[in-house]
Amino acid sequence: MDAATWGLIAATFVACFVEMVEATTIVMAMGYTRSWRSALTGVGAALALLAVVTSIAGYALERWFPEAALQLVIGGLLLIFGLQWLRKAILRSSGRKAVHDEDAIYREEVAAAEAAGQRTGRLDMFSFMVSFKGVFLEGMEVVFIVITFGLNADNVPAASLGALAAVVVVLGIAFAVRRPLSMIDENLLKYGVGLLLASFGTYWVVEGIGIFRAGRESLEWPGHDLALLALLAAWFLLSRALVAALRTPRTSTPVAAGPIEENV
Repeated sequence: MDAATWGLIAATFVACFVEMVEATTIVMAMGYTRSWRSALTGVGAALALLAVVTSIAGYALERWFPEAALQLVIGGLLLIFGLQWLRKAILRSSGRKAVHDEDAIYREEVAAAEAAGQRTGRLDMFSFMVSFKGVFLEGMEVVFIVITFGLNADNVPAASLGALAAVVVVLGIAFAVRRPLSMIDENLLKYGVGLLLASFGTYWVVEGIGIFRAGRESLEWPGHDLALLALLAAWFLLSRALVAALRTPRTSTPVAAGPIEENV
């Protein structure tokens, strides 16, 4: 494999790793508190539905859009998605938003599971639905990342390999430690992923603008793929400047974010 393929695998791995950590925390809370069988059944159902969604979405995008239009649409979505991650990373780094705490999220999920009452029947619907929802929602972001990176790099198998590797590594760590993966600096990972998504999104959006000119062919960046490094540096410098401008005094304590806010 060449350097571009390894870069694609690495970018997909890091982005998907973050999502898998969050999904694993939810499943572990349901499994240890209520029912592993029901929680894992929910995981299996979510993965089956994600496989269907991935196949349909990937086929539709590849068949219905010319290359430049595909770059514009997917690049635009990727840029929006990346900027959301980057915005929250900047707020956390500047002290204006509480950092993501997997231990706290685990405790919240456990409390909700204990408050749900006793299970009835062989399948605990609470464990099933919470696990299904958590894996499906986090998995949809993984699907989005795999499709966008894979289609634009014309190498969906490599992007899928990166996502699969992230799943295997996270599950391996979770099985080994048997507790929430709070030892992983998820906030730093999210900062890096936000930079990656914003850089790739910008790169593909500019290329996709070529759909509006005669010939409907993609624009080319000076230096081709090397322009990604310049974009990555530009987004990093901009983000650090914003962190410095927004940084709160050390004596201030950021307000703890709710569970919905924290799930990104």
